[in-house]
Amino acid sequence: MGDTINFESHIPYYIQLMDILKDKVKNKAWLPGDQIPGEQDLCELYKISRTVVRQSLKELELEGVITRRKGKGTFIALPKINESLIAKLTGFYQDMVERGLKPVTKVLHQKTVPCSEKIAQFLNITPGTQVIDIRRLRFINDQPIQLVTSYIPFDLCPPLATLDLTNRSLYEFLEKECNVFIAKGKRYIEAVAANEEEADLLDIEKGAPLMMLDSISFSENGQPVEYYHAVHRGDRSRFEVELLRLHDSDSNKVEAVPSFSGLPKS
Repeated sequence: MGDTINFESHIPYYIQLMDILKDKVKNKAWLPGDQIPGEQDLCELYKISRTVVRQSLKELELEGVITRRKGKGTFIALPKINESLIAKLTGFYQDMVERGLKPVTKVLHQKTVPCSEKIAQFLNITPGTQVIDIRRLRFINDQPIQLVTSYIPFDLCPPLATLDLTNRSLYEFLEKECNVFIAKGKRYIEAVAANEEEADLLDIEKGAPLMMLDSISFSENGQPVEYYHAVHRGDRSRFEVELLRLHDSDSNKVEAVPSFSGLPKS
């Protein structure tokens, strides 16, 4: 593929432009995060109409090659971060460390409060029971990726109320310091649009796609340990799930089955 549009070719112009721009990414002429020329510049550079340019950019955005930021321009998309939080009983911090990444946490608030009826239902406790409410903003390579709020019964692990979680795994602390082991969990994933507060904290546009993850984690004796509500940037996150097909004779195995109901809406 050359660096010019072949006007004699039967291949649509917008597809040719897509291939040209993809080659620039493949050959590292443009790196993730780089801003590319604007629509008018591309029109003049390749002698094509704005309609062709817009169609090409639209398709590239759908493929995840570029990302467009209102009022700022068009940029080469950063690679998505694979997460195993759907299939594994790990926290975000531990999952990222296992992948060789260095997560950074900013604690937005950490307080002990009487729980609402909704949180009490998730944690199987009486409304008004004291819970530790922790809200954290998680970063990878200085970029905000996840916003998560956790609720844990205070009596389950009182030292957690004053623990500095800036760069520490919550689950690791629960296990090592409070002898609370996460044995199973229920996790629900849904696509949502960023509200104004989420957009501001995650440095994205209001209405941008987010992956919402709701989870209830249980101890070995079946007691709910944590309920958390998290949103992950859709442009930087990708969840991976390993699926197993079990034979009827595998009666001792447990199969994870997707569920589309359960948690009430916030």
